[in-house]
Amino acid sequence: MSTAVAADPLTNTPLPADRPGAEVARRIGAGWAVFLVGAVGLFLELLLIRWVTTEIRIFAYLQNTVLVVCFLGLGMGCWDSRRRFALRDVLLPLAILTGLLAIPPVRYLLGTSITDLLSGASGLVIWGGGELGGAAAAAGGVIGLALTFALMFLLWAAFVPVGRLLGGLMADHPHPLRAYSVNVAGSLVGIWLFVGCSAAGLPPVTWFALFAAGCVPLIGTGGRSKWVDKGLVAAIVGGGALAGVEPGWEEVRWSPYQKLALFRFDEGKQGGLWAYVGGERHPPNFGFGTHMISVNNIGYQATVDLRAENVAANPQWYPAGQRGYSQYDLPPKFHPNPKATLVVGAGSGNDVAGMLRNGAGEVVAVEIDPEIIRYGRRVHPENPYADPRVTVVTDDARSYFATADRTFDVIAFGLLDSHTTTSMTNARLDHYVYTRESLTRARQLLNPGGVMVLSFEAQKPFILDRMARCLEEVFGHPPVVFRVPPNGFGWGGVVFVTGDLDAVRGRLAADPTLNGLVTDWQKDTPARSGEPAEVTSDDWPYIYLEGRGIPPLYLMLAAGLLALFAFGLRSLNAGHIVRGWDRSNTHFALLGAGFMLLEVQNISKAAVVLGNTWVVNAVIISGVLLMVLAANALTPRLKRLPDGPVYAALLASCVGLYFLDLSRFGFLPYWQKAAVVGLLTSLPMLFSGLVFARSFAAAPRKDAALGANLFGSLAGALVQSVTFVTGIKALLLVVAAFYLGAALTRPKAKK
Repeated sequence: MSTAVAADPLTNTPLPADRPGAEVARRIGAGWAVFLVGAVGLFLELLLIRWVTTEIRIFAYLQNTVLVVCFLGLGMGCWDSRRRFALRDVLLPLAILTGLLAIPPVRYLLGTSITDLLSGASGLVIWGGGELGGAAAAAGGVIGLALTFALMFLLWAAFVPVGRLLGGLMADHPHPLRAYSVNVAGSLVGIWLFVGCSAAGLPPVTWFALFAAGCVPLIGTGGRSKWVDKGLVAAIVGGGALAGVEPGWEEVRWSPYQKLALFRFDEGKQGGLWAYVGGERHPPNFGFGTHMISVNNIGYQATVDLRAENVAANPQWYPAGQRGYSQYDLPPKFHPNPKATLVVGAGSGNDVAGMLRNGAGEVVAVEIDPEIIRYGRRVHPENPYADPRVTVVTDDARSYFATADRTFDVIAFGLLDSHTTTSMTNARLDHYVYTRESLTRARQLLNPGGVMVLSFEAQKPFILDRMARCLEEVFGHPPVVFRVPPNGFGWGGVVFVTGDLDAVRGRLAADPTLNGLVTDWQKDTPARSGEPAEVTSDDWPYIYLEGRGIPPLYLMLAAGLLALFAFGLRSLNAGHIVRGWDRSNTHFALLGAGFMLLEVQNISKAAVVLGNTWVVNAVIISGVLLMVLAANALTPRLKRLPDGPVYAALLASCVGLYFLDLSRFGFLPYWQKAAVVGLLTSLPMLFSGLVFARSFAAAPRKDAALGANLFGSLAGALVQSVTFVTGIKALLLVVAAFYLGAALTRPKAKK
């Protein structure tokens, strides 16, 4: 064994040469090694969360599953940190995973199969998912779970070596708290590097190229061949290039939120994806529109060409009785003089074009995804976004409601149904748009006599009932409800009309064609659920969940994680970890669980006040890490402060947030509001960081402490599912309970 001594470049302190991370430390210095593993590890984690949840569509609704598996691998790797690190152990499972998700036919087959098999047993409404029932749903769930376990294993296997290196570097470092701060700083760089890639719309090949650059100092570690490592890195980057290829589609773009593909409707041309229209799946050349935009491998919206000359030239697609009365023409027709109009979920421009065709004096178009707006500007045949009457706002609908300083005659909700969640919560991007509080704020933006028209693909009776009941509570009267059928005029869906219903009835009386169509459409509207569906609120925003309860899919995935944990203990010969679990491990696990749930709670609260945009999520997570760095910096200066006041402040801040309604700050300008919300939600993180820093500095085994902490984070992410039952705010009480448990189990000070 080499007797060379590695030195920390930040402190110039000699480090043991025989520790697990010694080889990496000799190459680049121990301090830079700790920084690198934080930056590359977090970047890879975010990369895989984004990519896997895009290609395996069902995980777009379950992004925290990938997060949890990565944490499990990191934690178990820390427990296994006495084994030598080799980059090859990261690259092999990652190369296999890349091959499965990069080659177009394989990724499409795998993604569709898992989504269809798990959808029938999920307990959730999944766009484009299978409709299995009974024994078929159970069998499909088992097969789908087996395929999912294989993917989870590859993710876990890629992160075990990362945790092994992290634990090895931290275990014998002479300045553990300083090393921990360096690692957190690296994590912060990794987060913003990936956020920058997403904000710029860079494709996966760029992500993997940056990951490859971070791997360069580690090539050949563990005594492995450098050329084989280089070949694996090249294969992974090549797989990233294939990830941007969709045969038959015009182009693929990666927005900050999702993967978008553009398909041009040409006669006889077939695409590789499907559209979900009117509750049924249809091939991309369904028969209308000039282009289709897919989101995460399923058709999401078409640019419908309703110019008079095109409608007249194609009577086979446009029923004569509905000409001039498409679903996009309806909102302004329910108002006698729609001067000022608002469209949220404007998409590629169909709703905006409908407003313009019907004499709107001004249209404010709000769309969260900038890439969809760019598609609309480029390919929509009516070119609505070029009209001088249109103002485009790239923002979340909820955020716009909170900050709007004007009112409107007509407010139209486009088809805002979301195909993804944020990376750390159970809430989809659209959840907070349809809550009681959100619709109440939207109502305040209506002028006297104003009308609100909400379109939604209510696939289940309970969704229709939930929307109708929520609007009835907000406006004080039942909405007018009807279902527009899919045809050349649009993809259809259930339409809810509310606001000044006297004005609406007046317009129906003055327009016999409109009145006749609405009457006919009401006859075909699905019945509402037998039992009233619970109205969504900011505390319980789950539109697609029939009632309070944990969906079976979450329980199935939890079982899969337990099986993976058991497999990992055996394969890593780590059974002694469980057998030797002590008070210190419990303490660090409880700190990790509380920290994870607190981060989830922060993102949820920020989404309510600031909108569910990528900027908000990135800023909140960064704020958390900055609080950790602040706590680490304060720890040496507060040595004489007893633990009791720190724990008391931590528990008090959690309970205080439970009773604090952050929406009261909604009137502030955006950046002032962001600063206030960020500071208040992150305050418990400061005290939590102080507690962790003190305990970590005193821990005899830094690798074991990190492993227990990461394992606790995994448990916290699983506990997050209780929000389906309790609501989101109750998480703060669970967090307080975790931290109270940590206070009671903190290791006793040694003399």
